[in-house]
Order: sequence, then C-alpha cells, then structure tokens
Amino acid sequence: MSLEDLPKKMKAVQVVEFDKPYRINEVDVPSTLQPTDLLVKVAVASNCHTDSMVQHGVFGSKLPQTASHEGAGTVVAVGGDDAAKRGFKIGDRVMCGLPLHPCGKCHDCTGPESQTQYCMNLDPGHVGVHTDGCFAEYVKVDSRSTTPLPDEVSFLSAAPLACAGRTIWRGVLQANLEKGQWLAIVGSGGGLGHLGIQFAKALGLQVIGVDARDEGLSLTKENGADIIIDARKGKESAVEEVEAVTKGMGADATLCISDAQSAAGLACALTKMHGLMVQIAQPDNVVIPFPELIFRDIRIHGSLVCSAEESRSMLRCIAEHGITVKTNVFYGLDKIHDLVDMVHGGKIQGKAVIVVDEEQIEHEKKIGAKL
Repeated sequence: MSLEDLPKKMKAVQVVEFDKPYRINEVDVPSTLQPTDLLVKVAVASNCHTDSMVQHGVFGSKLPQTASHEGAGTVVAVGGDDAAKRGFKIGDRVMCGLPLHPCGKCHDCTGPESQTQYCMNLDPGHVGVHTDGCFAEYVKVDSRSTTPLPDEVSFLSAAPLACAGRTIWRGVLQANLEKGQWLAIVGSGGGLGHLGIQFAKALGLQVIGVDARDEGLSLTKENGADIIIDARKGKESAVEEVEAVTKGMGADATLCISDAQSAAGLACALTKMHGLMVQIAQPDNVVIPFPELIFRDIRIHGSLVCSAEESRSMLRCIAEHGITVKTNVFYGLDKIHDLVDMVHGGKIQGKAVIVVDEEQIEHEKKIGAKL
C-alpha cells in the first residue's frame, strides 16, 4: 500500500482553543513522510495527564493540535530507507514513538543510548504535544522512537505503555536497585503506579505502595505491593510504617509520580539516608523541605520516558512476566467527552483509552495478543 492508496481525510480529536473542550474535526491524513518516518493506522489511543497540560497551553502547542501522545497501531507506510533499515515494514504492529525528528547531532543524540530521548532540538517536537497525535485514524511517527510489538502484547496495553509505561519503566530502572531491595512508589494507584508495582516485582524488588485515594489503594493492593500506605494518615505515620519493614532504614529508593504539593517531600522522607528519590511527576514546582534534602543527603534524580532500547526491554519484560495494564475502554473517537468526564471525575483506576479501529483489535486476537 502506498500513501496514494490511503484516504485523504480522517477524523481527529483536536485542541482548537486552550482551556476549551476537545473538538472532533475532519483533517488531512499525513501525506509527507521523511526517510525516518512511519505512518501508523491507529488501533488504540490513550489519555495521559500530559494531555490536560497541552489543553491548558503549558507547552505552547500550535493550534489546532490533534491530541494524545499514547498510541498503538499498524504501519501502513514507510517513509524511506532509514526506517526500513531499522526493520520496519508495512503491516508491523507498533507502539508509537513520542519524539519526532530529533536532530541527531546534539550531545544527547550522540551520547549514551539511554539519554537519546532528551534531544532538545526536535523539529517539530513530540507527537501529541507539539505535533499531531494519536487521537486520530492515522498518525505520523518516527521510527527511531517507535517500538515493534511482541505478539503477546495487545494494542489495548501498548497504547498507554507508549508514555505511561515508558515513563515508569525508566523510573524503575533509574532506581538502580538489586533484587530484594525496597522501592517505594508515591502515587502507586494510578496509571503509572500500577505498572511500576508490576515492573518492580518482575525485577525482584520489594514494593511499598503509597496513595491517598481509596481507588488508588485498592489498585495498589491488586497489583501486588508488599506494603500499602495511606498517605492521608500523614508523613509521620507513613515514615513509621516504612521504617517498621526496613529495619529502621527507609526505602532504598523512591519514585514520586504524584503531583500533589506534599508528594516530593513525602517521597524523600520515606527514603533512607543517602538514598535516591526519582522525580517523575511534573507539578509546577517540586517542593522538598530542606531538612530532607540536606540533613539526610537525599539524592534527587529527574526522569523522563524510555530510550528506544529501554522501550524494547520494557516490552520484553511485559511479555515474559505477563504484566497487564488496567484500562477503561471507550469505543470510537466520538466518545472523547465521556472519556474526559471519567478522567476528571477522580474515581478512575488505571488508564482511559479509545479503540479507534476495532478491526485491528479483532485481527490481533488471531496472533495470540493476550496481555
């Protein structure tokens, strides 16, 4: 199939004004591909916290902007030799990449593989943030950041993994712990957190899950956290509970994936002296009381999404250990407003996704996609 054989128009969910509801528009199907590009027929697209930031104009996105940077689907066109040399071909099932057109020249692009995703010279930017995203029938992505799917992993799981999965997997890797050590996760009962618990357990870690919602605590328990802490009881109580199971030391490392104002400070308080706190959540300001930072020598490390090889290792882990993604499924792009109502209702467990193309979902069942 060539680009000429594809439809010229498609349905897309777009931000047309900041701080206004999404609008469903008819737009052009991407018709120009660079040698590194892939055109993907979207099967499933997912909502992420970053989508609300795009809606509020945090990233200064050029409008109209097709939403969602979490997508999965089937390759229907390959831009050129660069993408083909990476092994991509028409018909491949993929998890869409986020960075679109890194420069390939900066210190991040030419440095260690694990930091290539930090290129600051992307042109045009990140899919669904600076350029059109996955809440559409087709999306243009970069082969350098797009990941082939193992047969075991379904589109329904792969879409939220495209950002949430990649983000929390890298956070777990950045904690750099050995089997048997303690990892605390502040915000453990959300879309990232429930994956983080499963990833950590698959790597042989002991997990302390911390959340402040009944739904979040329930999902934390469901996904196998060894210790479950209700943050609503306060910092002192949480610290006592952690020290009780860690011989008075505290967690060996902590991931902060809650953007509550007190979350980063709590994450540091739960971490042992000289330990590491990995900050993943993106509040306006990361607030940490100076005694936690200075008197206890807590190291703070920021972390973003996975690199290409880290993304592949995540999918291998999922396929090997049977890790599952909690999804709330809506059928059709016209259900976007129902999805938004659920996301902002405060009761959601896991991730909210839209099935864009049911035919692809039916097809992948024949190859054994079960996770």
